[in-house]
Amino acid sequence: MPRVSQDHLDTRRRQILDGSRVCFGRHGYEGATVRRLEEATGLSRGAIFHHFRDKESLFLALAEDDAVRMADVVAEQGIVQVMRDLLAGDSEHPADWLGTRLEVSRRLRTDPEFRARWAERSQQLTIATRERLERQYEAGNLRDDVDVDVLTAFLELVLEGLVSHLAMGLPGDDLGPVLDLVEETVRRHRPGHADPPDIAGDRPGSKL
Repeated sequence: MPRVSQDHLDTRRRQILDGSRVCFGRHGYEGATVRRLEEATGLSRGAIFHHFRDKESLFLALAEDDAVRMADVVAEQGIVQVMRDLLAGDSEHPADWLGTRLEVSRRLRTDPEFRARWAERSQQLTIATRERLERQYEAGNLRDDVDVDVLTAFLELVLEGLVSHLAMGLPGDDLGPVLDLVEETVRRHRPGHADPPDIAGDRPGSKL
């Protein structure tokens, strides 16, 4: 029997994750039946569960994949950029990502076993946000009268609020100034000085 290459396995795994993101986003965890997962991925039950032990393992891998991708954006451009991308629809699967994110939140409230498993994987975004804020603090761009952990929690709460707002179908076109305010809230202001330089290189005085 010919040996399957790692590239083929990685491509197939990505196909499953991308298709299941659509399925979970549209139907929720309970509604994402095996038949619907087969339709969304274009693969058979056997092919899907060759890569993932069961549906929960698939969902957990998907949620972790999204968390890692967001953490990468945070490390490079800041957590507010994640929010701006959502408003602009620039994320690869914005609507489906929102659905998955909300399903994670629901299961955290109602499923202790999932909560225990997710706790092991949920720190990437928090760590990336805190590390970026610490770098900005050391560079003198961050306010120094509030602990970095408090600022990290504040920004994560704003992100969760934005996700809920968009997932309810509420308009986001006018929220850009709100995110400007969020950045102004955590930025250090020096009397008699201009705004600090662009923290991510994209827009003057932004990206925390």
